Amino acid sequence: MAAFHLEYDMRIITANLNGIRSAFNKGFLPWLEQQNADIVCLQELKAQAADMSPDMLAPAGFHGAHHYAEKKGYSGVGIYSKQKPDAVIEGLGIPEFDCEGRYLEVQFGNLSVVSLYLPSGSSGEERQAVKFKFLDAFMPHMVALRNSGREVIVCGDWNIAHTEKDLKNWKGNKKNSGFLPEERAWLTELLGVVGFVDVFRQLHPELEAYTWWSNRGQAWAKDVGWRIDYQIATPGIAQTARSTSIYKAERFSDHAPLTVDYER
Repeated sequence: MAAFHLEYDMRIITANLNGIRSAFNKGFLPWLEQQNADIVCLQELKAQAADMSPDMLAPAGFHGAHHYAEKKGYSGVGIYSKQKPDAVIEGLGIPEFDCEGRYLEVQFGNLSVVSLYLPSGSSGEERQAVKFKFLDAFMPHMVALRNSGREVIVCGDWNIAHTEKDLKNWKGNKKNSGFLPEERAWLTELLGVVGFVDVFRQLHPELEAYTWWSNRGQAWAKDVGWRIDYQIATPGIAQTARSTSIYKAERFSDHAPLTVDYER
């Protein structure tokens, strides 16, 4: 099959599975088989290679690549693609983060697609410090991607709601991880100075829609959610995005899959 060039239509899905085995038990694979996706980015596999069934490694018709965390039942990212990648890059080259399985990049011609699971700081000050350290290290990498001349789409769970439109209860979360001023400013810099594009927000400037809901209380039932799953792209390919959707008819995880169709 020829390499992806931007004249081709392309459907990309990103989904935090909160455990690939759990999500497959809840029907993720039959749903995925009906989506006609070209590339599928997964986060929070919570599995090692030995835990993965053949379908989890690579569903029928897909090539599979994975970057597992060293710690069992923790983190991990994967990418399924209809086309075999020209290259697969596991990790950022930073051991303290790569051991947690947070970054996987596949390349097709001039296109890079990344599955990212950015650390959460919600469990306490220690993990929030790790999150800030990751952000400090990740920004130069994103700048390098932006300056590489390649088209880039970084899909994943960024664990940051950017603006007040991106979470229901923003007033009550201004001092909480995921909506801290420093985190939001980091994302503003990425989307402003560095020049990446939040594809969903480009297509829907005002829409309040969420991709994650706490398991506490009635968050899902009342749609008290956060938009923390993004496809963030270089401007060239971002301009080819034509439609996007968040799938909520079934629940495979505490996150909902985000789909974007890129056309030219």
